[in-house]
Amino acid sequence: MSDVILKKARKIYQMYQNGDLGDTALPEDSNPNLDPSSNENALYFTLPMALNYQRNSYTLWESALKTYEDPETNFVFIPAKVINAEYEAVQKGLTKYRLALQKNKQTDIWLKLCQTFTELSDGSVIKFANSLDNDVNKIRHFMQKDAKKKFPYLSGNKLCNYWLYVLSKYTAIPLKNSNNIYIAADRHVIRASYKLGLITKEQMESSKVQTFVISAWAKELQGTEFVPTDLQNPLWLWSRNDFKDLDSCS
Repeated sequence: MSDVILKKARKIYQMYQNGDLGDTALPEDSNPNLDPSSNENALYFTLPMALNYQRNSYTLWESALKTYEDPETNFVFIPAKVINAEYEAVQKGLTKYRLALQKNKQTDIWLKLCQTFTELSDGSVIKFANSLDNDVNKIRHFMQKDAKKKFPYLSGNKLCNYWLYVLSKYTAIPLKNSNNIYIAADRHVIRASYKLGLITKEQMESSKVQTFVISAWAKELQGTEFVPTDLQNPLWLWSRNDFKDLDSCS
């Protein structure tokens, strides 16, 4: 069974590389093309990530870009300005382009993260990562074990790993041990994993499905040419494109 799944995974990866999975534009491609080495860029890919649950990722990042490009709302990406602003002003800035859909809860999440990064690293995501040796394992452990409440939603299994993955792709933060970033088990990756037979129906319907998917892919890919995040986008797009027939892969 394992060899069959790996063979199919290779086909999906090849289809992705060949552009056979339709539009390969990713949600995070909606960005203002900031200097990858800047903290401004790192914050852009960090703060909205915590609001990326139970919603369309494309519209989230489109909203983030509109919010960033509007001089009236751009301040929400600067932690020092956020924590010194009136609550209503922050809320208005986050909801103008529907970056925050739950106006109270998600404003609170955004504020908490701005407070956290201000307290820990002067509002700098780059300094925060550096304080933990830019090490994926240390960053994840700190966020999920040592200071979980300081990172609402961003410390979750799915978002924490996907955030680290996005930092590795869209910023110049020199992350160490990036091969240890787990696959981010969102609904598309979960659906693809079930379709491939990697998890059972019972596991897919379990509240622990993300853990099952993460461990299953880590085990499946051990000793292969892949690390889990190599399949992040291919699986996501394969599911989003209604599981295109693998036999169509040349």
